[in-house]
Amino acid sequence: MNRWMNTIAATAVGIALMIGSSALPAQAHDPSQVIDRIKGSGVLKFPVMVAEEPGYIKDPRTGEWSGFFVDWGKDIAKVMGVKVEFYETTWGNLAADFQAGKIDLAVGLNPNPSRGLVVDYVPGSIVEGVWALATRPGYEPKTWREMDTKETRIAVQKGSTMQVIAEKVIPNATIDVVATRDQAVLELQSNKVDAILISDQDAALLDAKGIAKAVVPTPVLRNPSTIGIRREPGNDGFENFLANWMLQQKSLGLACSTITHYMLDRGIDMKVVPQSGKYC
Repeated sequence: MNRWMNTIAATAVGIALMIGSSALPAQAHDPSQVIDRIKGSGVLKFPVMVAEEPGYIKDPRTGEWSGFFVDWGKDIAKVMGVKVEFYETTWGNLAADFQAGKIDLAVGLNPNPSRGLVVDYVPGSIVEGVWALATRPGYEPKTWREMDTKETRIAVQKGSTMQVIAEKVIPNATIDVVATRDQAVLELQSNKVDAILISDQDAALLDAKGIAKAVVPTPVLRNPSTIGIRREPGNDGFENFLANWMLQQKSLGLACSTITHYMLDRGIDMKVVPQSGKYC
């Protein structure tokens, strides 16, 4: 009898422990975990892109990086009290770079649902431009609809929002997917494509260099730029910090001033894409 009573008592205790443990809330992650990790390492791992000026500019003599995207990365690192560690990559590789822990954040990203499966986007935007075309001489489409034919040849960068736009908005066009902007420019200059789908700043840059003409088809497609961060436990505080940084940059016109500085320094006039409006 005592043996059975002991067995029942032990079972009851086990059940109580199980119920008790399941009723306890899951241990919360420290929201400052990522911030503390970055500060502890002393570096902010930041991606940079070759041949993507004026956002990313590499001095061929010194190897030093500048550009408005780079300035933003440097400013974020300065506020955090750490140094910037640059990592050369491409837009199409960013998701893999995040997952591999090669970068902590990336600026100038467009919200992308597919990439959003592995990357967290900070709510809001730093600036908001429009999508444009850098076209060959004599090619100036008025609308996206008239471009939606197999005769239209469009270059886009692999894994970019430009590729998403081309495949969804002009699916019948002949889409040439390349790795970098330089490759797209070569395709345009060799008359292999009619246009490059690109941001308004980049279209204005190629227009200023006499490489292409900046054209904005209708309807105008907006291009909000935000920040992406690695999805990992404890990034809540990091995301909140970056959301506040972006809000200050946008509301005070700081980001716009940085972009304008680099544009004017290279003789780039945003008036060639008036649909984008004024950045400042």
